[in-house]
Amino acid sequence: MSATISTSPAPASVPRPPGYVPAVGPRLKKLLLVVFSLLAMLGANSLYLVAITFQEWLSGLTYQNYFYQCMFLLHLALGLLFLVPFVAFGIIHLVTARNRRNRRAVRVGYMLFTTSIVVLASGLALMRIGSFDLKLPAARSMVYWMHVIAPLAAGWLYWLHRLAGPRIKWRYGMAYGGVVGVVVAGMVGLHSQDPRKWHQVGSIEGEKYFEPSKIRTPTGKFIPAKTLMMDDYCLKCHEDAYKGWQHSSHRFSSFNNPAYLASVRGTREMALKRDGNVKASRWCAGCHDQVPFLSGAFDDPNFDVVKHPTSQAGITCTVCHAITHINSTIGNADFTIEEPQHYPFAFSDNPVLQFINNQLVKAKPTFHKKTFLKPDVHRKSEFCSTCHKVHLPYALNHYKEFLRGQNHYDSYLLSGVSGGGTRSFYYPPEAKTTCAECHMPLAPSNDFGAKDFAKDGKLQIHGHLFPSANTGLAHILGNDDVVKAHQEFLKGNVRVDIFGVKEGGTIDGTLAAPLRPEVPHLKPGQKYLLETVIRTLKLGHHFTQGTVDSNEVWMDVTVTSGGKVIGRNGGIDAAREVDPWSHFVNVYMLDKDGNRIDRRNPEDIFTPLYNHQIPPGAAAVVHYELITPEQLSAPVTVEVKLQYRKFDKIYMAFVTNNAKPGDNPIRGYKPGEPYLNDLPITTLASDSVTFPVEGVATEIEPQKSAIADLWQRWNDYGIGLLLEGSGKTELKQAEQAFLEVERLERFDGPLNLARVYLAEGRLDEAVDALNRAQRHDKPAAPPWTIAWFSGVANKQQGHLDEAIKNFSSALYDQTAERQKRKFDFTKDYVAHDELGQTLFERGKQERGEDRKQAREKFFREAVAEFEKVVHDLDSEDVMAHANLALLYKLLGDESKAAEHREQHARYKPDDNAQDRAINLARQKSEAANHAAERLVIYSLHRTGAPELPEAAAHEEPTVKQTGGGQ
Repeated sequence: MSATISTSPAPASVPRPPGYVPAVGPRLKKLLLVVFSLLAMLGANSLYLVAITFQEWLSGLTYQNYFYQCMFLLHLALGLLFLVPFVAFGIIHLVTARNRRNRRAVRVGYMLFTTSIVVLASGLALMRIGSFDLKLPAARSMVYWMHVIAPLAAGWLYWLHRLAGPRIKWRYGMAYGGVVGVVVAGMVGLHSQDPRKWHQVGSIEGEKYFEPSKIRTPTGKFIPAKTLMMDDYCLKCHEDAYKGWQHSSHRFSSFNNPAYLASVRGTREMALKRDGNVKASRWCAGCHDQVPFLSGAFDDPNFDVVKHPTSQAGITCTVCHAITHINSTIGNADFTIEEPQHYPFAFSDNPVLQFINNQLVKAKPTFHKKTFLKPDVHRKSEFCSTCHKVHLPYALNHYKEFLRGQNHYDSYLLSGVSGGGTRSFYYPPEAKTTCAECHMPLAPSNDFGAKDFAKDGKLQIHGHLFPSANTGLAHILGNDDVVKAHQEFLKGNVRVDIFGVKEGGTIDGTLAAPLRPEVPHLKPGQKYLLETVIRTLKLGHHFTQGTVDSNEVWMDVTVTSGGKVIGRNGGIDAAREVDPWSHFVNVYMLDKDGNRIDRRNPEDIFTPLYNHQIPPGAAAVVHYELITPEQLSAPVTVEVKLQYRKFDKIYMAFVTNNAKPGDNPIRGYKPGEPYLNDLPITTLASDSVTFPVEGVATEIEPQKSAIADLWQRWNDYGIGLLLEGSGKTELKQAEQAFLEVERLERFDGPLNLARVYLAEGRLDEAVDALNRAQRHDKPAAPPWTIAWFSGVANKQQGHLDEAIKNFSSALYDQTAERQKRKFDFTKDYVAHDELGQTLFERGKQERGEDRKQAREKFFREAVAEFEKVVHDLDSEDVMAHANLALLYKLLGDESKAAEHREQHARYKPDDNAQDRAINLARQKSEAANHAAERLVIYSLHRTGAPELPEAAAHEEPTVKQTGGGQ
């Protein structure tokens, strides 16, 4: 608002002081009118912008929309138009008025002009034109507040300036101000009726377009493809983020990924043949093919999966950043995505209008940032759960409404790495509270979104390559630098340790361990059992996760003496296929007829034959039978490697055999020729030991394990045996390992002994071990883990009140240590289940009508725990639904009881049906049958093993079927 001033010459009757010079001559009147007209419009426009900003701050809602951006564009235009006439008027006015005797007016005029220049200069700086760019947030914030405060100072100085000069016609100014106020208030009032709502669960209308995928839009309608394919638009300001994304697996998630293309083609063909449409393949599209899916092209059976423009889009920048709500953590793309609002001219092909649009984004990035980055969505691990956790619905497999698929999220949530699991064997100094901390590492950048994360003046962004382990896709596409980036990321995630050797080649043989610095002499012609340990280190989820049925991770063992191979397991044959009798760290997945799932064919997934994954912060023991030759003239060296290749030969043969003319080329493959799997093999970890041989006088250099802490080697060995848990022998040996850890004065020894004793039902010994663990203070045992296992022991002993206190402590105690290390065990749904069950059992003890109130109190507390699980943590938890069905029935709420009975039936595994498939699979593959045994000993001398000389081969091991897999 500005006052109207009088610019008329003074009446002739008023005497002129000597040396009088008119401040505003006739020629400046028109210029002054232009200045005040622009200033008036700019003032009204500014009031509107300030009011909306203030309303957002006050309400926490987002009111900026397309109209707001048009008004902001007007703000920039008015500011630029105001610049020239104001500076011209100001300079001329200063020159003509500098000698006036009213020095106060002159001095205030100088200050007013200077302050106005600050307003204009700060506005220009905020526009970030060309190389003049305020990238440091602190600098930009300072200039922003200068731009906000300086106009207020200018208004006050103008007031002083006019008080020192000619009189002001207040009635005109007040009238103008009133009109401006009414107009601005009306605009703000109308605008505030429609705040932008981010966290909307998608419309149920979307079910007919998107089921069985859980993806939704706010309206339930499609989103134009062009809105989702604006990656070049993002490139203008986010070059470093774009370069990372451009080579990421997200970028090549769709039909532009030759491996995925082969599998999804099969699923579409199956669905079309079975159902008469391809709707079942929507299950894939929600996470892999959002652009053709959300724009409506995907359902067309004749959709060209290679040539259609949307088919090659992958997960675009907009797809991730236009997500506005995480509907749940059940996965299957259960999120809401909207068509994002853009600045004016975002879609224009005119270079001038595009320049104006870009300057709008730079000058007012808040609208852009709120649209495309929502901290309570994008900065949470739950965001990743929407696609990195899946289940297989009836619409896909025509079997059950629920079968668990890959699940990075729950594995991470219950781990020590996330600080969310109470039972981990190891915990980091500080939790990794989001997936991005590992998979979006910070990198130096000058992108417009870069921040000074370390507070050291250096700008960084979260990388968008998402390094993980997909060396196969990067190799197929010819991106060797990306292969190396993944390989670099894989370093230090796992380790292997040749821990010990047992005489006689049996699991209960005498153990010599740990190997190094002392190494026993081997005897010629004898059997031994090599005890090797795989330990997961930095991983926040099971190893391996994701496509566990086609990830190829195996142990590669070579035994040599005198330059000759005398034992081999894990070799590769001439066709580049890994020995099927190797130890694979994978899941051997089956269909209903016991055939291995080897084509990434999710519609056929039924049950695993075995699961050799290793939990985060845990270990596995792999046993190898070594038979030394009768004649040995040199020491025996054992080398163990943990090898990784993204896809196995069987799957890659399927991919290449199903490639069609016009598909994206597959590196290293010429159509019509047999495919040799040339995907890169990465050594994840290795270890070697040289054994002296009895009767062979050869000097061996002193050997040292790469693992510095002796207690860790014993602890990892014990953990592997405990998790193997196939019988009393393994548990007994785990006990001996943990006793060694205790002798080395680590709390892990007695704490893990308690785990063994609880598994064996030795409750008093478990309690005693927990008490010993609790006495350690250098370092101290994790109190939450002590509390958890104390609760288990007390519950099994019938001390339910004590158990309730233990489980509650593990879940809810808020200590300084937990806060410092960013641990939050309230997310541990297994602990909630256990507490709920204990409360349930405690309530049952309150028998009789006179104890009804006390009984129902415990029941309702149990309900509260189980409801936390199904509503906030894991809606598919079988135990929670089973208990809620019983509890609600006892509490008289049959409606809710029926609801949870239905959910329990939905999520409960079909054990009887699985038995048939497993028995069939065992008959079809001797190697898989062997690997599925409860106790597996791998031979280093199997006849026909790749890379094993005939002279070193013995008869194949006898495989005895002893029951289900792990």
